[in-house]
Amino acid sequence: MTAQPIWTPSEPTVSSSQMTQFKHQIEQQHAIELKDYADLHQFSVQSRGEFWRAVVDFCGVIYHKEASCDLKDDGHMIDAQWFSGMTLNYAENMLRHTGNDQALLFEREDGGTTSFSYDDLRNEVSLLQQHLKTLGVKKGDCVAAFMPNIPETLIAMLATTSLGAIWSSTSPDFGINGVVDRFGQIKPKVLFCANGYQYNGKNHDCLDKVAHITQQIDSITQVMVVNYIEQDDNMPALAVDYHYSVQSQQVKELTFTPVPFDHPLFVLYSSGTTGKPKCIVHRTGGILLQHLKELMLHGNVAEGSRLFYFTTCGWMMWNWMASTLATGATLVLYEGSPFYPDGNRLFDLSDKHNITHLGTSAKWISAVEKAGLIPRESHDLSSLNTIFSTGSPLLPENFDFVYRHVKSDVCLSSISGGTDICSCFALGNSNLPVYRGQLQCIGLGMSVKILDDQAQSITGQPGELACDLAFPSMPVFFWNDKNNEKYKSAYFDKYDNIWCHSDRAEITDQGGMVIYGRSDTTLNPGGVRIGTAEIYRQVEVHPEVLESIVVGQEWDGDTRVILFVVMQNGHELTEALIQKIKSTIRKNTTPRHVPAKILAVTAIPKTISGKMVEIAVRDVIHGKPVANTDALANPEALALYKDLPALQS
Repeated sequence: MTAQPIWTPSEPTVSSSQMTQFKHQIEQQHAIELKDYADLHQFSVQSRGEFWRAVVDFCGVIYHKEASCDLKDDGHMIDAQWFSGMTLNYAENMLRHTGNDQALLFEREDGGTTSFSYDDLRNEVSLLQQHLKTLGVKKGDCVAAFMPNIPETLIAMLATTSLGAIWSSTSPDFGINGVVDRFGQIKPKVLFCANGYQYNGKNHDCLDKVAHITQQIDSITQVMVVNYIEQDDNMPALAVDYHYSVQSQQVKELTFTPVPFDHPLFVLYSSGTTGKPKCIVHRTGGILLQHLKELMLHGNVAEGSRLFYFTTCGWMMWNWMASTLATGATLVLYEGSPFYPDGNRLFDLSDKHNITHLGTSAKWISAVEKAGLIPRESHDLSSLNTIFSTGSPLLPENFDFVYRHVKSDVCLSSISGGTDICSCFALGNSNLPVYRGQLQCIGLGMSVKILDDQAQSITGQPGELACDLAFPSMPVFFWNDKNNEKYKSAYFDKYDNIWCHSDRAEITDQGGMVIYGRSDTTLNPGGVRIGTAEIYRQVEVHPEVLESIVVGQEWDGDTRVILFVVMQNGHELTEALIQKIKSTIRKNTTPRHVPAKILAVTAIPKTISGKMVEIAVRDVIHGKPVANTDALANPEALALYKDLPALQS
């Protein structure tokens, strides 16, 4: 039976959308007729240079020097050259709007609000830019932030990138080791932090962690502290008060340092599965074009829109969300728990601030449903036209809940991409219907395929999500990665010169996509990618534990972390030890790393060369067969993980 859409856009919505306007622009410029989105997508991958040039034009990208060539791609995907010779500045594009229209609206967990017009925002960036100049921050330097999702974080990012410097951020719930493992590699000159943050009605201090971080990263010359919560602060070494430093400057005309298209803009981080997290460096022009395409064309975000995304500064969705400023829309920020004081908080925000685009996670939607909430009965939500969801697959039942109990007339856009590309492979489209359980479409300009084990493209059945043509938001390089060895190993080991994303997915008959989850050992609780190595490092400090193995268990529409430990002789896994292990992991990584279950086993299955086989254990706990037990030194150990009662609840 042919699938029926669960939502269909109205004719006025389609005819007035920016996607439709863009399609008309392509048709006029190239004297072609594009019947539908499928035709437009085909053009976008067959004529990539022309397509991305059209994005530059349609989205009004500001650049200083014209490109000599839009695309040169005659070798490895990594070596594709985009807009060679073009110079531009990310912050200049973010701050291109002026006047008294609201650019930024911020709400704290305790209810306090702050608002910035476009002129206000430019002035704040100007003041901080001047201070950074006095510190010697210049093109190519790194600036890092250990910050909550507050306006000062956004202003710091804009001031940093206005100078051609490189920005990187994590959230304040990271532990000391997690921060040092990331920022310690890129050696930032300046560190931004807050004295603390609010979550679930409580204040959490940050300065003790900051003191340890600065002791271990000797490149930091100044720590700029935002006094976000009221407390008696013991300021760490090298610290200055953010607001005092900024207010001592005079508002001057903003200047923007032009940089090449491929100049580093953001450093994001891999999950750390095989050791320290890899530093993924994203290029200025590629991120700008991808984000504008996704926000303006796929999301139909425009002047008059109000976009909110629930995120922390340690997730790529923060970087994605920040690019909203270039569209002329209002960006709404919230810092705190999405369930404080209850599960209505984000719906309260939507009504209070007339949000048009609400971004969240599949886990949050599921949690709202489990809480028994019926937002359509308790809230107005008349301004809301789009709901974005990412982080983990949005289950068909989640679609049902949104359309039955949140709002019947809304474009539910499940999106999927990741830190690796700081953008999306598949996402929404306000011109297309929504089908239950499906992402609406493959992104424009993205030559996405689902491949079988023989690297053959398939539809209508699950396989590996891959991309066989270069795209602008591919990382420009990995930090300290000689000859792109780590880069190629991360995405190009499985298929020759084809990006393999390690997601298991399916392209549907409707042209949409279903994501089934990760196909590698990376954990993904709540949509936050976690490397097993980060957990192992914390478990190993406990002398009672001989060794351990950690896997993700698909549970209740999400992934939960399961840790198995082999105890040293003479020791038992007591409840006290379980809590001690969890406390260590929470303190030094993030709350997401903390296992849902810690179980004792007598052996860990390993390969003949001594490597633990996380995928094999994961398959066993899910009742799946293990494909190649001949490679194991102790295949009998797999039986220890089969049909465990503790994993059934």
